[in-house]
Amino acid sequence: MKVLGIMGSPRLKGNTDLLLDEALKGAASRGAEVEKVIVDRLGIAPCKEYYACLKDGNCIIRDDMDDLYRKILEADAIIVATPIFFYTVSAQLLLVISRCQALWARRYVLKNLKTPLKRGAFIAVGATRGAKLFDGPRLTAKYFFQAINTEYTAELLIRGVDKKGEIKQNPTALADAYELGKKLAGP
Repeated sequence: MKVLGIMGSPRLKGNTDLLLDEALKGAASRGAEVEKVIVDRLGIAPCKEYYACLKDGNCIIRDDMDDLYRKILEADAIIVATPIFFYTVSAQLLLVISRCQALWARRYVLKNLKTPLKRGAFIAVGATRGAKLFDGPRLTAKYFFQAINTEYTAELLIRGVDKKGEIKQNPTALADAYELGKKLAGP
């Protein structure tokens, strides 16, 4: 089993990164082959709405998304991790999601997305404690997963954490992330 972690935070070794690392360790403990992609290190242009993807399911923009498409298609499970900025996912992650319009076109327009159903998990960390903090990001993750033929099977949503590394003070968060990864890679 291949598990792909998509790290949407620009802050390395921050809360989102630490949680994703633990989730990937959990998946690896079940024998999964894991890989983490740090979106902020990639050169990904935004979707330009050329709609060429509606013809053959491929984006005509050539950049680091080319390799990420391959990784998404080859993965058996995907973990998406993001900090919450203004009640939504990070700009870095939104670039990836919007560029997956090409995979959406393969699935829904051309009906030729030939991948088995994947398992997906969503990790999000927000500084505020607002009641609706995760409503928008959860929907974004849900519809992203649908576009790439992935079942939204698990989530870890953490409120009230902001400072770099502050997640280590949460008594269960890292263990919860590890268990999420184990669950995702399990039978």
